[in-house]
Amino acid sequence: MDTPQPAERRLIINADDFGLTEGVNRAVLELNAAEVLPSATLMATGGAFREAVHSAFVQTSLGVGCHVVLVDGRPELHPAELPTLAPEGRLRSSLTTFMVDLFGGRIASREIEREAIAQIRQLQAAGITVTHLDTHKHTHMFPRVLGPLIRAARACNVPAIRNPFEPDWSLRLTEKAPRTRRLQVRTLRLFREQFLRAVRAARLRTTDGALGVLATGTFDAAYVLRLLRNMPPGTWELVCHPGYVDGALRRAGTRLVTTRDTERVALLHALESPPGDLPRIDLMHYGEFTS
Repeated sequence: MDTPQPAERRLIINADDFGLTEGVNRAVLELNAAEVLPSATLMATGGAFREAVHSAFVQTSLGVGCHVVLVDGRPELHPAELPTLAPEGRLRSSLTTFMVDLFGGRIASREIEREAIAQIRQLQAAGITVTHLDTHKHTHMFPRVLGPLIRAARACNVPAIRNPFEPDWSLRLTEKAPRTRRLQVRTLRLFREQFLRAVRAARLRTTDGALGVLATGTFDAAYVLRLLRNMPPGTWELVCHPGYVDGALRRAGTRLVTTRDTERVALLHALESPPGDLPRIDLMHYGEFTS
């Protein structure tokens, strides 16, 4: 019998914020069971971390990476060990403030590295084989975060890292994004070539780009189908934030609340029974991508 050849188009659909709340965990696990979500990144300091770990052992088809949180969350290390990363006893709540202090040289790279290592090792100590790294709010697109994160990946033997930069073809298909958000995403791509050089030098694996970054907050089934119909050959990652809305999610301080349920439904509608006109696309998680 002939061995099936791999498709020209490979897609990692990854849910961020696994472990944030029980409702987020439930959505991740249901989508994985429906065979439309192969990957998730787990928050070491999330309020539902232990439940997520237990569930990941039960649902072995789910590849689990580490969603490193350096802003808008709490650190794994004691704040006293992070005087510049958590100067008031907690991580900065604003990405803008984080960026200003990062580029102003007021956040020590050694603290970013140590905190990233602590979060990765929290997952590994719980028995998780960490397939890859990404960061909350994509902070590793900035070189001053990327360097420490790469060192953390190598120290913890994590083989892959998210390419957080969205390609032109995907940006063109994102119709509902606000103009300001579109300008921000395009401007931040100035760091893309530096990112790729650093990742190659570290011999880490990454994809050809991240889809859905611009669509965060406007992600629906029609958008997912547009992506799938127009996806060029390559290995891509679709970034998503599915969840069930509950009290814990409303208290979590995330700006993504009702949109999480929209994304959950969108993935089911677009992928559970996909239309016959889609090109062949192999779904996988990062562990399968790097093996």
